[in-house]
Amino acid sequence: MTQHLLMIEDDTRLAAMVGEYLGQSGFLVRHADDGHGGLAALQATPPDLVILDLMLPDLDGLELCRRIRALPGALAQVPVLMLTAKGDPMERIIGLEIGADDYLPKPFEPRELLARIRAVLRRRGEGAPPSDPHLRFGTLEIDRDARTVVVAGQTCDLTAYQFDLLVALAERAGRVLTRDQIMEAVRGRELDAFDRSIDVHMGRIRAAIERDAKNPKRILTVRGVGYVFARQQD
Repeated sequence: MTQHLLMIEDDTRLAAMVGEYLGQSGFLVRHADDGHGGLAALQATPPDLVILDLMLPDLDGLELCRRIRALPGALAQVPVLMLTAKGDPMERIIGLEIGADDYLPKPFEPRELLARIRAVLRRRGEGAPPSDPHLRFGTLEIDRDARTVVVAGQTCDLTAYQFDLLVALAERAGRVLTRDQIMEAVRGRELDAFDRSIDVHMGRIRAAIERDAKNPKRILTVRGVGYVFARQQD
């Protein structure tokens, strides 16, 4: 089945080149050249993934990502891959904090963009469902089929990537995982030794599922190693 991508990018020449390249790889690519047009296109025909430029003429890409994550229902869960020409690492961190699933700095190789897109989509849809789709730890319940997380009856707001990270840890409860092992478990890109983006995601997950994110009881940091999902919880 053909997967639909929405590219929100004001550089029409770049968008045309990327669209042609991704089209040759089997994707159907739509293009919007500003933020408001992109948001309208997303709501009219929800894509499988959004490629979002950080620098847009009418609406900051970070603000647009926030608006996407505030949309109702499944629209808020559409994966977002953010493009940025800025070199400041804080821009990437902010993007991840507000819900982007991955980022790619400009200029980029089309093959890397394709690889990132496939990795994000693979995390979303690949793999046979387990016999019991539910993981339960005290008041925390994870439904792998519905892709929902509920704590004490309240639904938690996680991005598609954050959900996959949480499942990867919960399925290996009690086992300490390095950052590389976690990234491998969700079949994403290899984690650069100096890339702390996974820590940003873990912080967002803790904020969603912990009673006190500053004193976590579910996802624990093992200093110098990685993370462990606690077996015994409230």
